[in-house]
Formats: sequence, structure tokens, C-alpha cells
Amino acid sequence: MPLKLNVGLAQKVGQPDYGSLGASCHVEVELDGSLLQQDLDGFHRHVRNAFVACRQAVNDELARHRQNGADANTDRSADQNGHHNGNGRRATASQVRAIHAIANRERIDLPQLVRERFQVDRAEDLSLCDASTLIDGLKNQQAAGGRR
Repeated sequence: MPLKLNVGLAQKVGQPDYGSLGASCHVEVELDGSLLQQDLDGFHRHVRNAFVACRQAVNDELARHRQNGADANTDRSADQNGHHNGNGRRATASQVRAIHAIANRERIDLPQLVRERFQVDRAEDLSLCDASTLIDGLKNQQAAGGRR
């Protein structure tokens, strides 16, 4: 008998001037019903993977909206190199070190990842907020057992 797994995640973040930005992801997956009786670890793996996928989708969507907001405020958010860093604040040295450490440990092609997700060439070019989003995403991938 098939088993339906429903997973949802919503996140809301505060914005300047008392605004907020939110994103949500909800997925429904059909699994083999015998997982609950015969492979509980396998069932939990499916649940974790669904949550990781939702968390990544929510983080990506929030980052996309933040980037669009930064693009709309080009004059205020561009640094001297022309990068758009969301309120002009760049990733901290600690964030950059953490990103590099996790990426090295997990054997992730960091330059490719930051180009694809954030349209920058290096982790050092990330905004403070995007660096935080990336760290959360990388940690979630670690918790789920690696990059999928």
C-alpha cells in the first residue's frame, strides 16, 4: 500500500522599515508503505531529504528576492567593485572561512556553486546575508549525509 509523505517548510525574515519577506515549500512524495515496518531508517532518510530539499528551495528563493531588492537599489548597494551585496555589507571573514572549510570537507566545487546560486565568482564576494544562507544550506546538506 503506498504511503504519502507531506513535508512543508516556511520561513519569514524581517526587512528594513518593518517589512518582511517570506517563502515556503511543500512537497508530497509517494513512498512504499512497507518502509514503516521494514526500513524505518530508510523512511527517516526520505523525510530528512525532503526537508533538506525544502530548506534549500526556501533559502534559494529568499536569496533571489534579496538579490532582486539589491538590484533595485543599485546605487545604494554596490560596493567599489560594482558587486551587489544587499545593503552593501559583505560576508565576514569568519563566514568566508566557514564556507571554505565546509566546502573543502564535503569536496564541493565552491566557485561553481557560488556562480550558479549567487552570480559571484568567489565566496569573498557574497553579501553577509547570502553567506549566511549558503552556510545554512551547506550545513543542512552535511546533516542529510552529503551533497545530493
